[in-house]
Amino acid sequence: MTDMFQEPSLIRLARASGEETRAAPVDLPARVRELRKARAWTLEQAAQEVGLARSTLSKIENGQMSPTYEALKKLALGLGISVPQLFTPAATPQAGGRMAVTKRGEGAGHPTTTYEHELLADQLVQKSMLPYRARIRARRFEEFDGWIRHEGEEFLYVLTGRVCLFTEFYQPVEMGRGDSAYYDAGMGHNVISISDDDATILWVTSIR
Repeated sequence: MTDMFQEPSLIRLARASGEETRAAPVDLPARVRELRKARAWTLEQAAQEVGLARSTLSKIENGQMSPTYEALKKLALGLGISVPQLFTPAATPQAGGRMAVTKRGEGAGHPTTTYEHELLADQLVQKSMLPYRARIRARRFEEFDGWIRHEGEEFLYVLTGRVCLFTEFYQPVEMGRGDSAYYDAGMGHNVISISDDDATILWVTSIR
């Protein structure tokens, strides 16, 4: 397996112990009513904000008519969200909570020829984020078998040493301790150490 596929394999590891679930269809009338009430708008106020007749909005909220795509765009724009968010259920607050503590050196190791990853909070399943500490072994871009690309977004924070972040669409960026970067992980990216010793970084990758 080449290094080009090491990042996605970490994501697969993080998902391995959890079952994928399919979200139930959203009740659009209830969702629109919920969004309106969350803003403390009356039907009249909401109708003015979104640019629809009060009667039309009332029918949508009561399931008496299916909105056209143009009406959906007006609803989304007036509510300050995207059209897909109209069909995304609101997050349900959790009464309890989850927590994982990983002491130094106790994370699960996942070495490659260019990086040495230490997975953090590995005992939690179905996470939304994949945090890991990485020791950067690579010293040259040519040590990678092409760009690393994977789904999601990524945050990088330099812990020790200096690194150079290469990305597909930007000029290389040299970074030192305390510097950070946030980027689209679907864009090709690689990191090398430009220190005498291996640099270490904290990486956090979204996995949902």
